[in-house]
Parts: sequence; C-alpha cells; structure tokens
Amino acid sequence: MRILIVEDEPDLLRSIAQALREGGYAVDTAPDGEDGFYKAENYDYDAIVLDVMLPKMDGWEILKRLRKIKKTPVLMLTARDQTRDRVKGLDTGADDYVVKPFDLPELFARLRALIRRSANKTTNVIEIGQIKIDTALRNVSLQEKPVELTAREYALVEFLALHRGEVVTRTQLYEHLFDENESSLSNLLDVHVSNVRKKLGAEFIVTRRGHGYCIE
Repeated sequence: MRILIVEDEPDLLRSIAQALREGGYAVDTAPDGEDGFYKAENYDYDAIVLDVMLPKMDGWEILKRLRKIKKTPVLMLTARDQTRDRVKGLDTGADDYVVKPFDLPELFARLRALIRRSANKTTNVIEIGQIKIDTALRNVSLQEKPVELTAREYALVEFLALHRGEVVTRTQLYEHLFDENESSLSNLLDVHVSNVRKKLGAEFIVTRRGHGYCIE
C-alpha cells in the first residue's frame, strides 16, 4: 500500500514515514501544501495523511480541490481539538480525523480501516480458500499455519486480495507497492509474484497475459 504524508513538522513527518515504511508501506512525503496537492493529484495513493495547517496551501484547500477529482481516503491531522474543525474536515470530504498529539498505533489502525472501507471490506480478515490474510496484524496463514512473507510480498498479497476478482495491471502494482524514492526494476514485481506463489501455491496469483495479475 502506498501512503502520502503531507506534514510541515519535519520530526513528525520523519517519524510517521519511518514507522510506516518499517510496517511495509510505500511512503511519499510532502512538506507543504503545494507539493502535497501536486502528488495527490498526479499519483494514486491508497490513503493520504493530511495536516490542516500547512504553508503555501492549507489542508482544507487541498481537500477541497482533491475531492473534485479523486476519492482517495484522507485522514486529517490537526492540533485543533474543536468540534467545528472536525465537522469542517468531515464535511469537506475527509474520511477520518486525528487530533495532535496522537499515538502512532491509533493512526495506523485508522489508516488500515480507511483502506479497508475503500475496498468495501468490513473485517480485518480476508479468507481465500485455505488462505487467511489479517490486515490488522499484517500476516498470512495457509491451512491455519503462519506463512513468512517479506513486507513487500505481504503488500502484494494484501493489495491483490483487496481487489479480488479484478485484474490489476503491472503499472497499478508498481504505483501502489513502490514509493517515489525506489527504483522499480522491470523484473522486481515478477520476483515478488514468484516468491508468493512458492509460499502460497502456484495458482494463488493468476497471470492475465498482456493485462496483469489477479486473485480469483
């Protein structure tokens, strides 16, 4: 999953990005509103963490402009603990709201919930045959036995599972699994798909020649 963080406090931006990357997410960052809106407009993210008070363009304006063109889930951050600010954020199109200071585990749980809801999933656990994917614990089991996946392999499995029945193109996978700082080598995705098939079964991920991959 690829997340955009728009936050002008360097230490907070760095800590959220580092924690998300350690959790296996691809993360892009923006230190001001103009950069944040540019990235939100031009790239497809699974969720956006958006601060309200930003230089160059505030979070309200970013959200207002973004909602005219995209439905990307947005979690807003603010130092204001006032009802009218929360109401304004939700009415403008935010999907959730967190007041600073906050605990990172809560922030990540809210992000997972947003991503799950955007994929029309109502539970943390996705079952596909004898395979179970727990999006809260971020683990996978086969026949009730845990399967060791790398962070990137898990991200691949989760993204395809959330889009079960859909053909996901290679371009979409690159855009959602790799961030702006990574060099996506042409065969890197094939390596991850091959490794997942070895661990979860050759038929788990189906290749649609000329189109992409899917979990049926």
